[in-house]
Amino acid sequence: MPTLNWIGKEAVINHHRQVPYHLLRCDNSLSCGEPDSGNLLVEGDNLLALKALLPYYAGQVKCIYIDPPYNTGNEKWEYNDNVNSPEIRKWLGKVVGGELEDLSRHDKWLCMMYPRLSLLKDFLREDGVIFISIDDNEVHNLRAILEEVGGLSFAGAIVWERKRKGSHLSRKLTKKTEYIIICSKRGEDVELVGEPVGPEEDFPLIKRTNSVKTLRIPADKLGTTKLNDDTYPAGRYGQGNTAVELIEPVQVKDGKFLADVILRGRFIWTQENLDVELAAGGMCFLRTKNFSLRALKAEENQGYKGLSSLLTKEYGTNEDASTEIAAIFNTEVNAVFQYSKPTKLVRTLIWAATFEMKDALVLDSFAGSGTTGHAVLDLNKEDEGNRRFILVEMEQDVCRNVAAQRLTRVIQGYERANEGKAVKVGGLGGGFRYCKLDKPLFDETGKIGESVKFGDLAAHVFFTETGMPIPKRANGASPFLGTSNGTGYYLLFNGILGDKTPDGGNVLTGKVLASLPKHNGPKVIFGEGCRLGDARLKREQITFKQLPYEIKVS
Repeated sequence: MPTLNWIGKEAVINHHRQVPYHLLRCDNSLSCGEPDSGNLLVEGDNLLALKALLPYYAGQVKCIYIDPPYNTGNEKWEYNDNVNSPEIRKWLGKVVGGELEDLSRHDKWLCMMYPRLSLLKDFLREDGVIFISIDDNEVHNLRAILEEVGGLSFAGAIVWERKRKGSHLSRKLTKKTEYIIICSKRGEDVELVGEPVGPEEDFPLIKRTNSVKTLRIPADKLGTTKLNDDTYPAGRYGQGNTAVELIEPVQVKDGKFLADVILRGRFIWTQENLDVELAAGGMCFLRTKNFSLRALKAEENQGYKGLSSLLTKEYGTNEDASTEIAAIFNTEVNAVFQYSKPTKLVRTLIWAATFEMKDALVLDSFAGSGTTGHAVLDLNKEDEGNRRFILVEMEQDVCRNVAAQRLTRVIQGYERANEGKAVKVGGLGGGFRYCKLDKPLFDETGKIGESVKFGDLAAHVFFTETGMPIPKRANGASPFLGTSNGTGYYLLFNGILGDKTPDGGNVLTGKVLASLPKHNGPKVIFGEGCRLGDARLKREQITFKQLPYEIKVS
């Protein structure tokens, strides 16, 4: 199988595993609205932030949308990860910039993207999906690197019409479109919903599948057919896997079937499904000579089509995005932020992935102006959902003065100018916590940082031991963290059971063991020391691990 190679690949292939866990600290002065909404805006390098968030949200995110640097040669993004590699060290601190002769810029982009995609994959639910905006500068490398990451499969590509019209000043190819690459752990086997089914649209019930069924369709539930007035004998109609077998002969007169039609084929619906739909007002159609069965659902059940691979300018353009931000900040176009995506476009993608999961978690690690958070709030307002967002933005000025301010304005409401008059725009409600990256969980010697609290260490211990987020955020009230595969996990740290003397809770003694919440089964207990003998530990099914030496640090 072909593989993708680039300068620095060996250095970054496991870089996401070596990135240390950092603490996150909330800044109430920059937060807004309901503090328990579950929404986060994180300021800091997205690689460090993703690693800090992983113990809390691994395997829980339904939808990820990212809009990474397109690497056009005219941007000013830096590759500044602290990777100990001679090939990469010479790049550190260098701006990719606008010099087209910088032939290594594609390698730098791949080095930046690989560890971030590797971490993003760990956040996804099994039925989750990642949308990645990109243009033709790196779309080929993005497709290839997704295969390199492992655990992610290409699910499709959307073409988005980003401009309403091209330039009249050039005869070169006018670039009016970009791509949105879709990937998931299931590849193409992921449902993405698009527009509602129209009132006159029918759809085929025959499908290339090994599930063969027999369906009886009442004559009065069959709509007008284009078949000639004639008697059609029993037998096979159509070709290949979509062929059907007519079990009994039927007669057509004046475009109507005179008797029930019995068909055998690879149908999506069972007879029970069909009966329920027809009883609710649905209809069936046999319009062509191959007797391909189609259905028109009852009006209340018509549902939605799959998401289209073409999203036209009706879903918003770059110009719409610029105008939108200008209105929110009540300023001139492009005065606040450039190159954002329109809220309607991002909202369409989030809706496609979360239409049946209104409490879904949505993640954007290249947050920019905060469009993804805005889209989540807007969607929740419309369908009374409770979706939550996690946004990460590296640039302090953009995070505080653009993304945070934008979210605050759309949450609380704002005024915009319209023909010289101030127009009030109602708030969407909700809220978010503003977080910053703090010190690493462990210092350079591997010891637990002095500022680490019980809840911080508890989340880290449970995740690195089980690969799962802690079931409930620990508040320091109990040393019991939760169970995984029948094993109970405990943490004796920071005087959880009282003072910090041997009898106070940080050292496992007989008295401390008797006071622990009960768990029938194997137990893993972390503590500063253990006074119990090997025989007692074996009898109690305890594996003791000493702090800090037996904690996995990455």
